[in-house]
Amino acid sequence: MSTAQQPDPRDRPARLAVGVVGAGRVGPALAASLQLAGHRPVAVSGVSDASRRRAALLLPDVPVLPPAEVLQRSDLVLLTVPDDALPGLVEGLAETGAVRPGQLIVHTSGRYGAKVLDPALRAGGLPLALHPAMTFTGSPVDVQRLAGCSFGVTAPDELRLAAEALVIEMGGEPEWIAEESRPLYHAALALGANHLVTLVAQSMELLRTAGVEAPDRMLGPLLGAALDNALRSGDGALTGPVARGDAGTVAAHVAELREHAPQTVAGYLAMARATADRALAHGLLKPELAEDLLGVLADGAHGNPGAPGTHGTEGDAG
Repeated sequence: MSTAQQPDPRDRPARLAVGVVGAGRVGPALAASLQLAGHRPVAVSGVSDASRRRAALLLPDVPVLPPAEVLQRSDLVLLTVPDDALPGLVEGLAETGAVRPGQLIVHTSGRYGAKVLDPALRAGGLPLALHPAMTFTGSPVDVQRLAGCSFGVTAPDELRLAAEALVIEMGGEPEWIAEESRPLYHAALALGANHLVTLVAQSMELLRTAGVEAPDRMLGPLLGAALDNALRSGDGALTGPVARGDAGTVAAHVAELREHAPQTVAGYLAMARATADRALAHGLLKPELAEDLLGVLADGAHGNPGAPGTHGTEGDAG
């Protein structure tokens, strides 16, 4: 017989009527995960055909209503609109009297903390910022991906337990972020996740140009191993020609990119310089090799990816 302590049902928050304002990719998935925990999605707002399709897919039989009516029916409201639209939405809902005292008002923006919800707070709402650190597709797989997903959480101290309970019920892990740190937190996630998509897409395009028929199959194991190594070892996982100081190889890369994919040159040079700086700082790139490498990168930025060892001579820009 198991002696593990079972959770006390009294520790779980009361079942809530959940509304979603903004049926993008995030809101319906979070509402569906709350439904699995026993809460009741009761209304959703969405304007575009795509929003309505997502709502119908993830929240079948939940009516699509105007935002004010969503709030009227809900104990917990998920505001899942683009960052730039959030302040105006909150102000409008508060000014029109849509926010009720004691109503949980949750936004999912990474950029903002709880302060953006101050108009709702003044109207008696209970503000929570719960940002899932996850990319969303708008399909049922998103609900599964929330299992173990970290949420950037910002809330008043008195709502800390409520915020933690909601995140845990969605299958996530709460990570507390100070109000003033939200923009930096969000920049870090964008740098890693959003820019990764761009880098992978560019890499696949270049491989297709080079004649590789299945670039996704080629990159999958390589990028999976690189990501795992980076998460485990940080800068210690750096490999490749920049970390080794292979200036000639980097010069060849820049020349090929300039010929076949000039739109990728600026990104390649920027990432190569950042990689060189980190490799130098962590003792992976030998200083005596760095000079030629940095010269190649400087020449490449000016459209002249010359051979290593030639920079700094008469007539050279660098």
